[in-house]
Amino acid sequence: MTIVSYTIDELPRLTEKEMVELKALSERPDSDIDLTDPDAPALTKEQLAEFRPARLKIGFYREPVETS
Repeated sequence: MTIVSYTIDELPRLTEKEMVELKALSERPDSDIDLTDPDAPALTKEQLAEFRPARLKIGFYREPVETS
């Protein structure tokens, strides 16, 4: 797949159909929007129970090593 990037000034203009769809979506209440993601299902209570806080190493710093 080719990666395409735009700056804000280079974005293609929306079509009339896209504008109508966006207007209709903006008028819908948030409760009507389905935020579920089939690629990332909700975690079970068992999975959530396995989470542990991350342990950060504070003050760990290694000087860069010069190579010749």
